[in-house]
Amino acid sequence: MAVAADVKQCDVVVVGAGIAGASVAAELAESRNVILLERESQPGYHTTGRSAAVFTRAYGPPVIRALTRASESFLRGKDGLAGPAESQLRPRGVLFPARSDQMDKLDRMAEELGDTVEALSGSQVREMMPILRDGYAAAGLYDATAADIEVHGVHQYYLKKFKSLGGELQTGDELLGLTASGSGWEVETRSGVIRAAVVVNAAGAWADEVAELAGVGSLGLVPKRRTALLVSPPENCVPDPWPMTVDVEEKFYLKPDAGKLLISPADATPSPPCDAQPDEMDVAICVDRIETAFDLSVRRIEHKWAGLRSFLPDGCPAAGYDPRAAGFFWLAGQGGYGIQSAPALARAAAALVLEMPIPSDIADEGVEASVLAPRLGKVAA
Repeated sequence: MAVAADVKQCDVVVVGAGIAGASVAAELAESRNVILLERESQPGYHTTGRSAAVFTRAYGPPVIRALTRASESFLRGKDGLAGPAESQLRPRGVLFPARSDQMDKLDRMAEELGDTVEALSGSQVREMMPILRDGYAAAGLYDATAADIEVHGVHQYYLKKFKSLGGELQTGDELLGLTASGSGWEVETRSGVIRAAVVVNAAGAWADEVAELAGVGSLGLVPKRRTALLVSPPENCVPDPWPMTVDVEEKFYLKPDAGKLLISPADATPSPPCDAQPDEMDVAICVDRIETAFDLSVRRIEHKWAGLRSFLPDGCPAAGYDPRAAGFFWLAGQGGYGIQSAPALARAAAALVLEMPIPSDIADEGVEASVLAPRLGKVAA
């Protein structure tokens, strides 16, 4: 049967051109004909473009830490032809201060993270972060390997790689329908119809909506809002050499950013998928927590924004085919760890799309297909 002129054919359609979609599309384009579909006019408009990402091996559940370790050589520019020529990490370090009433939390973190972090006394914490209020921290932990991630650089690397391999990026093209057919999927968009054997659902906060559109059913994904503010440091302070400082219970963080301070209440308020905006109560909470911990008076907020970090019920990402629908592949639930884990997760996901083993260097870190497989039993009733 002849195919209508307005119907495109490809091997794989990837829905969502944030870091998850762009990276897996680039990996798949090495051996498959791939179309990358993005509703916004520019890729990464939502979560990826609003990330203040930090690379740290001490962040996230075990599978995320394993993916992070497996992503490090790529991010440091040490993969040669398999990654960026230059490092996408800039030294930063992350400091975890704890008040006297938080020492049990600090002990648990130290036990869990082992030699990833070093223990500090209260005076050492204060020396490392000079604007922390005197006497605030009883002790702390420090991750010396942590670094700022050049988010835009990593994202653009994948988009450029994807295009250089012949991949087709369709921006400003909303997904309207997904229909299973005998040979795969019929993907309806505003610009026309695409037929593909596989659909990769990398739609971030909208991943459950995409699955519902396909008649597959959700995984119980919960987008959570995270608020950030940009403020000035105290007078005569140059914050650039300071480490990022994260409360041991993650009630706030402060991160130097080009001579300014990026601060957050580390909020995680459930939200419908949307173009997230900061809530004034979260802004007020942020200022209060920061002023309580630091010798800093926030007199003016220079910029404020919010982004969505999407979590599955068990807090771990999903990368695998849905057993309820042939050819429907999940790549979702990266939470706040999507940038630092993207290189390894993209390679693992691409291998699973192609029904191949997870690359050995990633598997050696403890990442197994069974750990990444969609957890249908975890979906809330």
